[in-house]
Amino acid sequence: MDDTLVAKVTAHPKYQELKARRTRLGIWLTIAMLIVYYGFILLVAFNKPLLASRIGEGVMTLGMPLGLGVIVFTVVITAIYVQRANSEFDRLSDEVNKAVLK
Repeated sequence: MDDTLVAKVTAHPKYQELKARRTRLGIWLTIAMLIVYYGFILLVAFNKPLLASRIGEGVMTLGMPLGLGVIVFTVVITAIYVQRANSEFDRLSDEVNKAVLK
C-alpha cells in the first residue's frame, strides 16, 4: 500500500472516529464477557453447593442454566458486534474510502 494513501487514511477524521468507536465497543464487550465468564468460573471454584442446588423436583441444577446463560451471552454480544460492524462501522469505512480515493 502506498505510504501517502496510508497517511491520508489515518489522518482522516472519520477514520479516527471509526477506530475510536470500534475500540470502545470492543473494550466494553470484552469487559462484559470477562465478568460473565470469570464470574461463572469463580462460582464453580468457590460456591459449588449453590450451583449444585436443584431446581424443582428433577435433576436440573442451578449450574446448568447458568452455564447455558454464559453460552447465550457470548452469542448475544457477538451479534451486537456484528450488527454494529455491518451498519455503523461499514458506513464509516465507506465514508473514509470515498473521501480518500477521490
